[in-house]
Amino acid sequence: MINTLSSKMEKLVFDSRIAWKALNGIIAVYKPPMVTYLGARDTIIHRLCEDLNCMRVRQPIKHVCIEGDTTKTMKVFTHSSYADHPLVVGPRYQPKDFVLICANYLSRDMSGLMVCGINGGAKWIHKLKDSKSPTSYRVKGVLGQATDTYFITGKVVEKSTYKYIKRDAIDKICASMQAAYQRKMFELCGLDMQSQAAYELAVQGPIRPVDINIPMIYNIKCIDFKSPEFTLEIICINENDMYLKTLVHDLGMQLHSVATCIQIQCFRYALFDLNFALLKKHWELKNFCNNIVQCNTIINENRYLLKQDSPILIERNK
Repeated sequence: MINTLSSKMEKLVFDSRIAWKALNGIIAVYKPPMVTYLGARDTIIHRLCEDLNCMRVRQPIKHVCIEGDTTKTMKVFTHSSYADHPLVVGPRYQPKDFVLICANYLSRDMSGLMVCGINGGAKWIHKLKDSKSPTSYRVKGVLGQATDTYFITGKVVEKSTYKYIKRDAIDKICASMQAAYQRKMFELCGLDMQSQAAYELAVQGPIRPVDINIPMIYNIKCIDFKSPEFTLEIICINENDMYLKTLVHDLGMQLHSVATCIQIQCFRYALFDLNFALLKKHWELKNFCNNIVQCNTIINENRYLLKQDSPILIERNK
């Protein structure tokens, strides 16, 4: 298997047509912080275009010419068509030729794993979204200051003492938040948490909201505390960056202090984690082709997980 893969990759280095056909599937990349999704997308496509155009590309089509006296034998010859020459029409591979969409959108302030579908792999992105898979984050915060944007890049609007805050206080509030979201799940279903029906619903798997506007937290815990900084590990669904920043702000308020988010890193989404993510310095054609093989293997081995029934959570009965 390894020899077969290596031989295919050797062919990719020389023939752009083979490489183009290989660019169909799922890729996992690491989006740096302070970079927008569109910026990362444009960088990926730009580098793919550069690598493909550096390979052996299709030659210009031949232009047939017929010259001579029409009353005599005429000369027929061919030459490269200027209408199809790269200097006239541009490079063979251009950004508009690519289709690249993302399954888990990461905003400018967020970093980490970003799962994308390229060309034919776009269909799997829709299936990943429909599976409503939870996303895991590591969220770092700092105690003692609050900003107008709830993020470290904002303007500081309030400061407070924090040296009295201990790790066990954060753990208690995280446990309280998680319990509150668990109650909310069953309340939306119209069930009592102590009932048999609630138990039977819980054993079926994570309860996922039908409404994508309802954020839900399945697990939240403090995994590191070095005052004034702390790190939360959060598993959630239907979240966005502002929701996670607000969560850190609310945690500071419940600690009778203030807190600001300083980092949001996605480390797991659906079937993928950071082990599959390509760093920006590795964003090149050969690495993307290898990454597609790895990600497509994971998709094929766990395809049944993407064919789950519709979400369990329903709206409250009126």
